[in-house]
Amino acid sequence: MNRLNKIFSARKTALVIFDSCGAPTLAESEQRLETIVANGADIIELGVPFSDPMADGPAIQRASQEALRQGTTLKHVIDMAAKLRRNHPDTGIILFGYFNVFLQYGLERFTSELESVGVDGVLVVDLPYEERDEMLPLCKKHHLSMIPLVAPGTGAERAQMIVRDADGFIYCVTARGVTGERAALPPELSARLTELRKLSPVPVAAGFGIDGPESATAVAKFADAVVVGSAAVRRPLAELGPFVASLRAALD
Repeated sequence: MNRLNKIFSARKTALVIFDSCGAPTLAESEQRLETIVANGADIIELGVPFSDPMADGPAIQRASQEALRQGTTLKHVIDMAAKLRRNHPDTGIILFGYFNVFLQYGLERFTSELESVGVDGVLVVDLPYEERDEMLPLCKKHHLSMIPLVAPGTGAERAQMIVRDADGFIYCVTARGVTGERAALPPELSARLTELRKLSPVPVAAGFGIDGPESATAVAKFADAVVVGSAAVRRPLAELGPFVASLRAALD
């Protein structure tokens, strides 16, 4: 049983936290990751900074831009993942980013290095299902889960195609548009998650728009994991620990 499977078998609802690597500085970013783990996250998504993060809202855009100003590279993020794995052998680690960054690095080099440092999987935000063979064979070769996204507008037939041979977990995008906190989640979300869980051979995580314990609890009724990104990214280090702890307590 791999690490992600162990996490989902041990938790009724796993907590996944996204953070933008390199913001506000590389040193503080490492502190943020340690704080996230210490306060109850099961899986961390390491956000790789990119100059055109088209799926992301203002909070993550700003963090990504600051990380790039600091000179953060994909190699820095991989090194952070290696350190995180040494410190936390049981925590799930996913690299979250855009295909161009990985392509420029070299896909064989990228996937090989992720395996060597103990990363569990990758989530390539802008790689459509039809082009997944650019990455999937290399992920399989290097024992990485390639986490697929299922969007709100994805029909049942296409969703079934996307999830049928999925590995790790499915990332269900809860709301249309970019990442960011929302006043309310779509009323049809519960039915959407219920249907997706019936189709999926692996756990379903729900993210985009979850802003705190109340919305996390609501989503957890229908999902195997809750993903929180912008609401964590926008919090300074001093507030991050209590915020993650509040999410953990709500899900427990």
